Amino acid sequence: MDRVVISKIQNQMRKALGSKSIKVEGRENKLDSADVTNNGEFLGVVFEDKEDGDTCYHFNMTILDIDLE
Repeated sequence: MDRVVISKIQNQMRKALGSKSIKVEGRENKLDSADVTNNGEFLGVVFEDKEDGDTCYHFNMTILDIDLE
């Protein structure tokens, strides 16, 4: 993903999740995804999905059972 798209996704995620510390960064050797962190802690990955002329972005976050209280 290019920097403009990453910036737009980051702004949307900050607004939607209410945290200005969320950061979206491109991944090495991957053009269709970006890592999402909050205060330096890895949250998940945003994937670009292009189908039938439309583009959308999916955020995938894994929650381990050991992290649940």
